Amino acid sequence: MKVIVGLGNPGAMYDRTRHNVGFWVVDELCRRFGVTSHRVKWRAQVADTVAGGEKVLLVKPQTYMNLSGESVREVMDFHRELDPGRDLIVVYDDMDLPPGHIRLREQGSAGGHNGVKSIIQHLGGERFARVRVGIGRPADGRAVVDHVLSPFSPGELESVQGAVTRAADAIEYALAHGFAAAMNRYNARPKDP
Repeated sequence: MKVIVGLGNPGAMYDRTRHNVGFWVVDELCRRFGVTSHRVKWRAQVADTVAGGEKVLLVKPQTYMNLSGESVREVMDFHRELDPGRDLIVVYDDMDLPPGHIRLREQGSAGGHNGVKSIIQHLGGERFARVRVGIGRPADGRAVVDHVLSPFSPGELESVQGAVTRAADAIEYALAHGFAAAMNRYNARPKDP
């Protein structure tokens, strides 16, 4: 079984914000897999599907971003047979990438992202796959919190929607061929023309 976790904040007021692109990717995967029903479990919205002959959980924590690790820990505790380094992929926004870019990594630090920091803290390690979706840095003088909780400009939105599509493509490819193969394929193509 694989667990795909998209990070974001619950509630309509956050739906279209930069911080919620992880949710957008999970929503896109649900659309592709024909998943129309979710249940609430482990303080998350959870959907089940099958990809590549393997069960996949699509998870959107409802704990708010900074406490995402609490929900992820509950999922992993329930499924003790899972290894985060092999079976978990976390999708989230990244200010260090421009809008429209994605980057896959097998492990690493939180890079200043509080949701990832919470997951590392609750899992007790940095060994889990990540798909980072670029949201760009705030304009000079703008607070980080205001930036991540704001919607994309119309000019950025098309690029970001393309990145969400590519992130979902990369995850589908990883489910079929492994995460290392997905890194080789999708890190070499940061942005479509």
